[in-house]
Amino acid sequence: MTTLDGRAGHDGDNPLDRIERYYDSVPRVGGARAEDFGPLTLFVQEDPQGWAYYARPVLGGGGPVTEADVRTVLARQRELGVPAAFEWVAETTPGLRAAVEAAGIPVHAHPLMVLDPAAEPLPPHPEVRLFGADDPLLRAAVTVPMLAFGAPGTALGEAGPAELAQQLADPACEARRAYVAQKLAAGTTALAAAVRDGVVLCSGQYNPAGEVAEVVGVGTLPAARRQGLALGVTAALVAAARAAGAGTVFLSAGDEDVARIYERAGFRRTGTALIAELEA
Repeated sequence: MTTLDGRAGHDGDNPLDRIERYYDSVPRVGGARAEDFGPLTLFVQEDPQGWAYYARPVLGGGGPVTEADVRTVLARQRELGVPAAFEWVAETTPGLRAAVEAAGIPVHAHPLMVLDPAAEPLPPHPEVRLFGADDPLLRAAVTVPMLAFGAPGTALGEAGPAELAQQLADPACEARRAYVAQKLAAGTTALAAAVRDGVVLCSGQYNPAGEVAEVVGVGTLPAARRQGLALGVTAALVAAARAAGAGTVFLSAGDEDVARIYERAGFRRTGTALIAELEA
């Protein structure tokens, strides 16, 4: 059904309701402050090394979102020097896409997938392990997804161990390692990686908030794709999230090809995640 304010309504608690609450709570757990602008909330990261968050609909519905509302938030993002980014669930706030596009911001759709509670766990991958805050390969593990997302998709690519070694020379990698290490120590993230001959080939994380966990940033070095490493990392993250008490585990797939990989891990298409961002 649809509520009078144009937002999709739901009878009782369901995965989309839980994901909505997660999207509102995880930035707060991650050190962001919330600034409300009518029907939109802008999350602003306080930690300079932290994840740059987004604007999204007010939890519970703040009325229809207009182009003017979007432009107001966009102006504030520019004032703060933070990414001009909006993220939301299409089925929950169906009218927002038109307002965002009218403000000149391109919108990209991604399959929103929730783990089937009845899914049988995949067997552990022999090259995949969970990392602790002091793991000597943590710096490489947080860097691999950068190379992976630089060449999106599932096709084989050129970037491999040599390119990873070159990237690790960037001092910014140490700042990212330190930030993730802090989150690992605090229990606000978990990281799994596939390691072969001392080289990290694939890694990913999950971020918990209450009984919900989102699998994020699973990426494989392009030269190491098509070996089941991302599936192995995802399976390890799912097992860890379930063991930690997560009742809902979800993710946003990059595209339909990637979604089919996650289906093998027991994820099912539940909705559509919409991400809008202007280039810096």
